[in-house]
Amino acid sequence: MAETPEIIIVKKKAAHAEHHGGAWKVAYADFVTAMMALFIVLWLMNSSSKVKEAVSGYFKDPMGVAKKAGTNKNGAGDFASLKKEDMRQLKDQLMQSIHRLDPLDKLKNQIEITITQEGLRIELMESAKGTFFELGSAKPTPALEEILKVLSGELGKLPNKISIEGHTDSTPYALTRVYDNWDLSTDRANEARRLMQDEGVRQNQISQVRGFADQRLRLPKLPQDPSNRRISLIVQYQVKDGSEVSSPELDHLKAQSATQPTAGTKP
Repeated sequence: MAETPEIIIVKKKAAHAEHHGGAWKVAYADFVTAMMALFIVLWLMNSSSKVKEAVSGYFKDPMGVAKKAGTNKNGAGDFASLKKEDMRQLKDQLMQSIHRLDPLDKLKNQIEITITQEGLRIELMESAKGTFFELGSAKPTPALEEILKVLSGELGKLPNKISIEGHTDSTPYALTRVYDNWDLSTDRANEARRLMQDEGVRQNQISQVRGFADQRLRLPKLPQDPSNRRISLIVQYQVKDGSEVSSPELDHLKAQSATQPTAGTKP
């Protein structure tokens, strides 16, 4: 009897279609990202100014480093710019700090803080007996050292530049030209700078130190009044490019941008 031949069954697997690449996934992800960005822009356009500022602040400082940045003589860290609308708040804050130092308001008539075109102006005015400097000298009194310590602690936290001015009254300093009111006003302003930089104001925060002698009297009709002898600290406004400009320079810029320029104020 013949043997039945072994039957061999060969199964062929159908070839799969060629594997597609993943380029479409990248394109789809880009499309979704673009749509999300579009929706965020449309949402921001209809949001309040506070929301816009908050979102802008996040992208500028996502880790919140600016709020924790230290303030010392080496650098200010990442600070928010102090603009004109913030000056009133700073004024109130400084007045509270001064009141804590002088709860009886003994220096009330010697300290004046005003908001001007240049920025926040802090005037430390002399009395007839001398409050902040020894009479006829650039040597500071303990009262000046204490008040500048308080002010420097607050102003050193700011990104804004500070200019310092020295002023005298019209009483001639002496019968010699070796040392006069120009020298005295400049030396007093420079001494204030040294004290402030020792107490927290950064080295690069002081933009100007100027002495005006009796050329900018506080009381022009009373040229020999003691209050004309004063130190002025000006916390300057910041402009868009981050630089600092004084009042005459601001007027000059406004005159240039106007259709019919007008004369700037006298420096």
